[in-house]
Amino acid sequence: MKRGNTNSAHFFAKSLFRRFLIAAIMIVSCSVGALAADLGIIDATTLKNNSSKWIVLDARPRAEWEAGHIPGARSFSWDDYTRTDEKGVQYSSFPPRELAAALAGLGIDEKTPVVVYGDADKSWGGEGYDVWLLSWLGHKGPIRLLNGGIQAWKGRNLPLVKGAVKPGGKKAGYQFALKPQFVVSTEEVQQQKGSFTLVDVRSNWEWIKGRIPGAVHIPWDDFYTGKDRHPLPPGELKKLLAKHGVDTSKPVVYYCLGGIRSSYA
Repeated sequence: MKRGNTNSAHFFAKSLFRRFLIAAIMIVSCSVGALAADLGIIDATTLKNNSSKWIVLDARPRAEWEAGHIPGARSFSWDDYTRTDEKGVQYSSFPPRELAAALAGLGIDEKTPVVVYGDADKSWGGEGYDVWLLSWLGHKGPIRLLNGGIQAWKGRNLPLVKGAVKPGGKKAGYQFALKPQFVVSTEEVQQQKGSFTLVDVRSNWEWIKGRIPGAVHIPWDDFYTGKDRHPLPPGELKKLLAKHGVDTSKPVVYYCLGGIRSSYA
């Protein structure tokens, strides 16, 4: 992301955690040069003052969006766009063509400037999932994460609205161009043992019950800070990884149960 200097950027992938028969999304951390998407952070006041320039996606569960959302925000929660695939893997994202059609229906094409927000609580980091999804699809427009999410918006006494949002006309189509560098498979990780650093971001209880051999444990809620739950700044993120002995000279793979918390991390 563009907030400060960093030597890594995070990528995501779908995987079956075979040993425990649960689904996982894995995130690979590679060099910034490999990251083609225009990613960054935006604060609530800046978004409010420039709202006409962006389409906003609410990554919280639909019920939360219906109860009150940022004016103009479209609902785009991970649980509406995942399902069990033909191999029995849970929480698999819809195929790219279906996702492209869904985005076009929301008035978004591949060049649309997009802001994503969640609450890092009920959304379980779904805002990170939305950012990954757009990046994987090869989104060409700028993608921004609302710093502090809905909490920061409310904290500045900015307005919320209820009810449906008119997309403003369906786009002719969303032209995706998948970015393979955003994806790593279970088979790749198994075949190239020792080539990746694995980070398990699930809860302590989930970690105790079972994990991928050799993984490092960093609960996902260590990746945000403050009452508004801001993503860790680059310097603090580096300290967190170093504290847990994460070898960042290798690609870093993050995983959880369904890929949502790991997407946020």
